[in-house]
Amino acid sequence: MVCGGFACSKNCLCALNLLYTLVSLLLIGIAAWGIGFGLISSFRVVGVAIAVGIFLFLIALVGLIGAVKHHQVLLFFYMIILLLVFIVQFSVSCACLALNKEQQSQLLEVGWNNTNSARTDIERNLNCCGFRVFDQNETCSSDCFKSRQCQPCAPIIEEYSGMVLTFVGGIGLFFSFTEILGVWLTYRYRNQKDPRANPSAFL
Repeated sequence: MVCGGFACSKNCLCALNLLYTLVSLLLIGIAAWGIGFGLISSFRVVGVAIAVGIFLFLIALVGLIGAVKHHQVLLFFYMIILLLVFIVQFSVSCACLALNKEQQSQLLEVGWNNTNSARTDIERNLNCCGFRVFDQNETCSSDCFKSRQCQPCAPIIEEYSGMVLTFVGGIGLFFSFTEILGVWLTYRYRNQKDPRANPSAFL
């Protein structure tokens, strides 16, 4: 049978949703591993990562069940949700890739000022204190604070921020195209008739 047939569309859709399932489990596992080994103490960061992983897992589950059963309603909702996710993810990925150094610096400073727990993790892992200026009167969880000879965290973070944003934007852009592929496959699969079904049955 040619690849444009019912079986090929079904198998491709199932394979795509199995990939999403693996990615979601990997995301949840990395978040749990990070907090388990003390690399991340911010429950907000871990909570967001786990919530995104669970959301992706549920979407993949809906798509997988819809593909296996050729369920019109599940496939319709799966297609709509995947399209919305594509729009959001594509926009965020493009924004990550388009940020210049000055915008990255402003974004990092806003994030630094609004997350106390993440700030503690950064100071401890990068062995730095403060964002732009090291203040000996402020508390700091890094090892260098004991000797009062710490460098600010901003230069260290900014050194890697561009690379991280490019990586995150590239990965997001790649998965956004898999999502639009999933929307197209779902649309085509919904309108195909199962050759094993009753010929007089509607789709």
